[in-house]
Amino acid sequence: MPTHRKSYHPYISPFDPCPPIKTKTYETPAQLYLGFQPKGLDQYQPSEALKKGTLWPALYSPYTSPYEKNKRE
Repeated sequence: MPTHRKSYHPYISPFDPCPPIKTKTYETPAQLYLGFQPKGLDQYQPSEALKKGTLWPALYSPYTSPYEKNKRE
């Protein structure tokens, strides 16, 4: 199962005036890992699909902030 959240470590300059963010994260969309649309893929009801932003549950991934755990600590 691929992970939808990726991370990388950017170059941090010694002359950077701001405190650095040592690890940056980004999310990749689910359709990158699907390859092709299989037959009989489950579908949301139209009203629910409009709320979720996609017709297929396999392509739905809610955005979760990478900074949420830092707020709780």
